[in-house]
Amino acid sequence: MSPAGDRAGGDADTPRARPRNLLELLLAFNRLALQGFGGVLPIAQHELVERRGWLTKAQFLELLALGQVLPGPNIVNVSLMFGHRHFGWRGAAAALLGLTLVPSAVVLLLVVLYGRFNTLAPVAGALRGMAAVAAGLVLAMGLKLLPALKQSPLGWPPALGVVALSLGLILVLHWPLPAVLATVGLGSVLLAWKRLK
Repeated sequence: MSPAGDRAGGDADTPRARPRNLLELLLAFNRLALQGFGGVLPIAQHELVERRGWLTKAQFLELLALGQVLPGPNIVNVSLMFGHRHFGWRGAAAALLGLTLVPSAVVLLLVVLYGRFNTLAPVAGALRGMAAVAAGLVLAMGLKLLPALKQSPLGWPPALGVVALSLGLILVLHWPLPAVLATVGLGSVLLAWKRLK
């Protein structure tokens, strides 16, 4: 399950480091999960690429792209593939456990509290504020990873065209995500495959 990211790099061809053991892997994914209110992907990019140096930007993009087309939450797919890359099935299990165990307990506690206090105006305002923060985090992650598109097999202009077309279909024409993945996503994968050949 090792993507082609092993041969590509963002700022360098290979990551600066790798997880030393299963506990370090579990704790790293637990750390990013506990920071990811409203969306874990921007935190995952910061933790795995910038802070720990376990992936280059290009490798993170490749894992994320694969994680998005597989069934299930993107970050879960990324954690499974990353853990498996380093420690096999035990690494996949450790990364998944780190990502889900403590956050699941926190979410269950918050559900109980929300059920009790959801009618209060400050609670509703806080939730609206968190939604805006989550949108900002996703946008910031996209802008940080934009330079890695230069290494895309599609090339810089076609890759930006795919981004623009996808945004237009979703934001302007209100296409559902599965339709965009089935058309633009599949088309860009086929074009990249053709260019790699």
